[in-house]
Amino acid sequence: MATVAIGGIMHESNTFSNVPTDRAAFESGRLVFDNDILDIWGEAHHEVGGFIEGASAYGWNLHPTLVAAATPAGRVTDEAFNQIVTDLIQRIQAVPNLDGVLLALHGAMVVESYPDGDGEVLRRMRQALGANFPIVTTLDHHTNVSEQMVADSTALVIYKTNPHIDQRQRGLQAAEILMCTISGEIKPTQAFAKPPMIFNILHQYTSAEPMNSILQEATQLETGANVLAANIAAGYPYADVHEIGPAAVVVTDNDPQLAQAEAKRLSKMLWDVHNQLGVDLPDAGAAVTQAMQSDAHPVILVEMGDNIGGGSPGDSTFILSELIRQKADEFVCILYAPQEVEACIRSGVRGEINLTVGGKSDNQHGSPIPIRGRVRLIHDGYYEETEPRHGGQRYQDQGVTAVVEVEEKSLIVLTSKRQVPFSLHQLFSLGIDPRGVKHIVVKAAIAYRAAYEPIAGRIIEVDTPGLTAVNPLHFTYQNVRRPIFPLDSI
Repeated sequence: MATVAIGGIMHESNTFSNVPTDRAAFESGRLVFDNDILDIWGEAHHEVGGFIEGASAYGWNLHPTLVAAATPAGRVTDEAFNQIVTDLIQRIQAVPNLDGVLLALHGAMVVESYPDGDGEVLRRMRQALGANFPIVTTLDHHTNVSEQMVADSTALVIYKTNPHIDQRQRGLQAAEILMCTISGEIKPTQAFAKPPMIFNILHQYTSAEPMNSILQEATQLETGANVLAANIAAGYPYADVHEIGPAAVVVTDNDPQLAQAEAKRLSKMLWDVHNQLGVDLPDAGAAVTQAMQSDAHPVILVEMGDNIGGGSPGDSTFILSELIRQKADEFVCILYAPQEVEACIRSGVRGEINLTVGGKSDNQHGSPIPIRGRVRLIHDGYYEETEPRHGGQRYQDQGVTAVVEVEEKSLIVLTSKRQVPFSLHQLFSLGIDPRGVKHIVVKAAIAYRAAYEPIAGRIIEVDTPGLTAVNPLHFTYQNVRRPIFPLDSI
């Protein structure tokens, strides 16, 4: 019986954000130890759930150690990083007669002193466990793959979907590779290639072109002889680091030449579509006008510049201000507003209240907006998602939440934790049926689609300013490798 440890550290770090990610951010998000990992992640549609399922299928002696995750924000502090990584490695080293490790990383973690945070995790783990010790690692589709990640892992397995609905399957794939490695059936070798480009997040939807065909090619490649994993990473454009951008990573059974050749071929496929990555989206005013003219409901207004899953604050007011100015009716808008939640609690359910909401995190996401309404509901903010959804977590917490009913039969939902809009149960739990609403604002880019696309009458992606603005030319990059498209002419 093989003895295997599982663990993970997952964070997507927006280097344009001035909100540091400290240990408290991980504790508020998800910092879980030992057998609690089995309870929290065992049934989740997440790679850690896949690790656990794989361990059961292969009859392993499983040792859960530490899994840490925090909502995307700014760089991880050195103190939090060093504490958590040291704890993880010490827990793994304490496992007797250990045969292998399954590790869940994100791939776009930036630490104050380590631009390649995930590579640094793997470097330290490799140093602690030895040159040939099996470490199979899963990565998010938005990883900025680095040479360090490839060098210090036994094999990398990257999500194949965006929205990420295949995470559990990738965990199972990683477990299979580890099982065959431990038994001596295979000897993983891997190679990667990166084209000189930033792959615009608007076009990272894997069910549409141009990404769909590239992912299909990678999936087909895995059916061939000797290919253990064929990975495409779209990259994370809001990290100003050398490793920014998409990549292809191919893992073979002891065939480094095949791995290198196929990685280069897939990388060329990524580059060949660079001229298809333009941005032509309406601004907030035009988008709301289009929504109000639509006969198909609900209209999903996607606030690209305030994509919480990309590290933005969740309190942008650009679309909300237009909904109010243009007198739209029956809309729902969710805002991160902890102070206003407290005011609603003091007012009480059914209380009339005057608030100034949004635009308070910084000066990049619009101005605060005065509203007058009635407190309809105070909720503890917990809800559960049982279906495969982006992020894979089953148990969700948006903090104590207030629902305020304003004019025109509209609702503004105020949360005390930033919560990515991955699940319809975010609204169902508050007594709001999103299928019966005319307009819904989601602060996202692609991830919302798994939940909202099946109910949408129309989807309008909106080019709003903010920390996750859709056009890379909006940002000043100082640390990326040059030349790189679209910042430079190539």
